[in-house]
Amino acid sequence: MNSKRLFLILLNLLSCTIIFAGTHKPEEEKTTKEFRAVWVATFLNIDWPSKPGLPSEQQKEEFITLLDNVKKWNMNAIIVQVKPASDALYRSKLSPWSGYLSGTQGVDPGYDPLGFMVDEAHKRNIEIHAWFNPFRLSSVNANWSSLATDNIAFKHPNWVVRYANQLYLNPGLPEVRDYVIESIMEVVENYQVDGIHLDDYFYPYKVGKLDYPDFAAYSKYGVTFASKADWRRNNINTFVEKLYKNIKSKNSNIEFGISPFGVWRNQSNDPKGSKTKALQNYDDLYADVLLWMRKGWLNYVAPQLYWHRGHNLADYSTLAEWWSLMAKETNTKLYIGMAAYRVNQWKNPNELIEQVYYNREFPEIKGSIFFSYKSLANDPKQVLTNLVTGPFAE
Repeated sequence: MNSKRLFLILLNLLSCTIIFAGTHKPEEEKTTKEFRAVWVATFLNIDWPSKPGLPSEQQKEEFITLLDNVKKWNMNAIIVQVKPASDALYRSKLSPWSGYLSGTQGVDPGYDPLGFMVDEAHKRNIEIHAWFNPFRLSSVNANWSSLATDNIAFKHPNWVVRYANQLYLNPGLPEVRDYVIESIMEVVENYQVDGIHLDDYFYPYKVGKLDYPDFAAYSKYGVTFASKADWRRNNINTFVEKLYKNIKSKNSNIEFGISPFGVWRNQSNDPKGSKTKALQNYDDLYADVLLWMRKGWLNYVAPQLYWHRGHNLADYSTLAEWWSLMAKETNTKLYIGMAAYRVNQWKNPNELIEQVYYNREFPEIKGSIFFSYKSLANDPKQVLTNLVTGPFAE
């Protein structure tokens, strides 16, 4: 080979290398981090603030301690409950201030909690997802006197349903669904949150044989459906689709996720279901989570798999595998909701840690969310110690 030809070949190779380097996208080099989060429940002051009525500075100090702990535990996200029951932990034109802050619903806490939480979380490079309970009005009893005078229940009493001694907004009414979406969009439009998060409460969990009293709404809106159950599912489907589209139209960077009860349907009722014998989202809560995944109305799903491996009705391993298959089939990001609060109930002290390692066997499982912060902080059976020195050591 003459020297001129060799020179031309080398020059051509160098040009290709330069072109390749110039067109290589930096994001291709990025690795997907494992999502490691805790739920921070404000309902009944489960996690924060430690009790209602604390001075604002003490509330802030408690939250900073919480964030510093999350960072120390090598975790990277928090899911904070900002609308626990027809109230708000953010400045809202539609909902009164939460009583879990001041002790009395409607009383200004003297600062903007969500604004503070977002700023402090982002200072520590921690994601913050705003968690909403969309249709719950009251806490553990249907006590109207505990509601602020500007609560939506007093403005629209016809929207309210009393079920098993609790008050709910009726998702069978289109105006209720629109109101809830609007109240969530206040946060999307005014706060730099990383995600919007809903939990498992759509229609409430059934109490015995007591039926949810929505006959009037069903008579008005549901007569074209084959059954009341189909109509109820359609109400929630409509709500989820519209909320997703509203969020994305305003800010496509905000992730929308839902954390449903851990069983979609039992295989005995549907061949597509899991090999379980538990309560079902589809039949009992009227939440067709698999449809939402298929339609692409979620950025992530985080089923609450709050059972141990070997459970006779809902085995953890069976469900982790089932949700992984569904996530792969629908191309939906999957996190697993994990029961830190049940560690003391389980015979195996390492059950939770071993579940985390088990999750990593499935590429579709992108991380874990623990319920809840306080349950981990209390370090039952040294689970936090073992988590930080084990799977979360890096």
